[in-house]
Amino acid sequence: MSRAPSSLSLIALLLAGAAITATAPALAAPASRPIAATSQIPAPETVLARLVRANAAQMAAMRAEPIPVTTGGAVREMSSNWVSATYYVGAARLARVTQDQDTLKFLTDAAEHYNYALRGAKSGKTMLNADEMAIGALYQELYARRGQEGVIMPLRQRLDWALPHLARLPIPEHLVWWWSDSLFMAPPVLARMSVLDGDRKYLDAMDKQWWRTFARLYDPDESLYYRDERFIERRDEQGRKLFWSRGNGWVMGGMARVLEAMPADYIQRPRYLMVFQTMAKRVAGLQRADGLWASSLMQPESFPEPETSGSAFFVYALAWGINHGVLDRATYLPVVLKGWKGLEAQVLPDGMIGAVQKTGDQPVATAAADIGPYGTGAFLLAGLEVMNLSKPVAALPLAEPPRDTPAFIAATTPTPALPRTVRGPEEEIRHATEMKAVAALAYDPLIEGPGLAPARAPAAAPGQPTPPKMIFRMAPPPPGQDQPRATVRYAPERYDDILWENDRTAHRIYGPALEQYEPPSTSGIDAWGKSVRYPFMTRQLRTGDQHAYHGEGIDYYNVKTWRGAGGLGVWDDGKLWVSRNWKDYKILKDGPDVASFKVDYAPWKVGEKREVWESRTVALPMGTNFTRMVSTFGSNAKGPITVAIGITKKPTADRPGDFQADKAKGAFTFWDVTDPDKGTMGLALLVDPRQIVDVVETDSDWLVLVKVTPGKPFVYYMGAAWDKGLDFHDRGEWETYVQAQTPDFNPARK
Repeated sequence: MSRAPSSLSLIALLLAGAAITATAPALAAPASRPIAATSQIPAPETVLARLVRANAAQMAAMRAEPIPVTTGGAVREMSSNWVSATYYVGAARLARVTQDQDTLKFLTDAAEHYNYALRGAKSGKTMLNADEMAIGALYQELYARRGQEGVIMPLRQRLDWALPHLARLPIPEHLVWWWSDSLFMAPPVLARMSVLDGDRKYLDAMDKQWWRTFARLYDPDESLYYRDERFIERRDEQGRKLFWSRGNGWVMGGMARVLEAMPADYIQRPRYLMVFQTMAKRVAGLQRADGLWASSLMQPESFPEPETSGSAFFVYALAWGINHGVLDRATYLPVVLKGWKGLEAQVLPDGMIGAVQKTGDQPVATAAADIGPYGTGAFLLAGLEVMNLSKPVAALPLAEPPRDTPAFIAATTPTPALPRTVRGPEEEIRHATEMKAVAALAYDPLIEGPGLAPARAPAAAPGQPTPPKMIFRMAPPPPGQDQPRATVRYAPERYDDILWENDRTAHRIYGPALEQYEPPSTSGIDAWGKSVRYPFMTRQLRTGDQHAYHGEGIDYYNVKTWRGAGGLGVWDDGKLWVSRNWKDYKILKDGPDVASFKVDYAPWKVGEKREVWESRTVALPMGTNFTRMVSTFGSNAKGPITVAIGITKKPTADRPGDFQADKAKGAFTFWDVTDPDKGTMGLALLVDPRQIVDVVETDSDWLVLVKVTPGKPFVYYMGAAWDKGLDFHDRGEWETYVQAQTPDFNPARK
């Protein structure tokens, strides 16, 4: 097909800036040598160790380079162009396997640095450039793992703008994806967007443009792609065609990634599979004795040196085809294993893959020490598929990765440095308080957005209590986080609270930050009403108004400086002496079957001469309203201690609720004053009857007194229920449940 001179000139100009090399002259790799055929699949742990090392080396190399303001020509640095984006694809896939926090922090650093945006804003042509869309795969991976809407929004906007151009009819003279590399860069992003958004418009537009590019660049006689239309008529002196290794690697790798997202019933899917299989057969027949592929596939002697970027994509695609039942295992396994051996032979001393052809558009000479982030990305993808060669065939399409837990998201999200103006402890405290206020006071569109507020509480099911009035309904939990589980979480955004809950009940205690924000603050235990089986406390706090009902539960129980729902103190000379908030904590198990943690309380004064301190282990299994407490007191004086286990008398009203004591059984129940809207809280303590000394009443609490030996642990249980929850709807049901408990007071029980 002919081209107007102006168009050819423009294309030439666009391509001319790409031929930049990234070379590390100090490193060297073994020379090319024949690789013997083998049927032995390498051990997955051996392959993984090689990938982890290569990934770490690539991250270190990119971190060592200053980040350029304009990233189009960046070939070593962290950037938003296709050079880095190809590496991000491989690194993100590796992080699914390793769950390596450093890798995810690096990827998040890149995404944050570019504000989850794409290059190319200067013109319509660059906005449609597939190379600029390649980084969208990184944003999609982070969105799939975290569910943060802002991560995907700029990409969605760019793709929505591009769709009419991709699917334009009649087909224009100039294609949007006019070069073979583009089929790795943009199509997988569009195909996956249909999965993430549940809208096939992205996949359909991708499909139309894919086959337009196929019609222009695919040679059915050779089962290979030309890099672009400039090469269709090009021949060497022997009349051989020019097919670039990496160009065809881009296509096969792109097809694999598209098929991972494409529905099994998509009408065009068989066509992709047919071309993939046809190309695989052709590519396998072009493998060299060293296990690699020549940079110019039909002219192997023109560039006889090893080249890994095209070869890595071929190993990736062929191994992927085996692993997903697309290619015959017996036919292609020897090719893959020989190819992997060839790649391993080019690994440099620092762990990165060498012999990576520089950026460009056609075969050129490659040095053994040439490197590039896109080469590392292809190497990681290839190795991950080689790791899976011993596993059963995996069906397509692939499922999205599960959502990360909030704790893991926090651990893998880089924390910005404090502003330079924040100097000294006073400024640090002020800044921390300001940031907590921002989190608590800012409008949240997921909770209060149009159509969400004001919300009405759902009508009660037959036989169920009427839910409290609701100002607005909070957003539902992300998929995967709406299942029952026991969980414990440290919440620094809420002044160091520790939250724990299971499928039936929810509690929290207070930490050091609250002592500064809301003094005085002590070691009482908070109890929350809960009307769902899955965890809700973190999301309830994020509403900024946890004291209101938002559809899943409520915090309307007041602890203040009292004992709350089972807090401890020391009873001495007719007076209660209590600690401040916890000093240290350690989460022992964050579900799913049990939530367990340990807290230590700093020494506090008892009377004139005595000082005591406490360590406590807290455990809440699934399926119960009772938390098991194992407490150990220390003391600077010998002799027993009288410990008081308390229940607050007036947690929700200006008059006390009803307290019932069964000292013989060690069961103590509390039924609070009923709030006409919010309902009633029920509390209970289970205490070893052999330790009970007395039950006393103060202005604020009922206290069960037990005799304790310093240094010797003792056990008690505290429980809570809400009559607008799922399990107890009146006092009788609660007290019957409490009396039926069979607590184990042996502190040695695990």
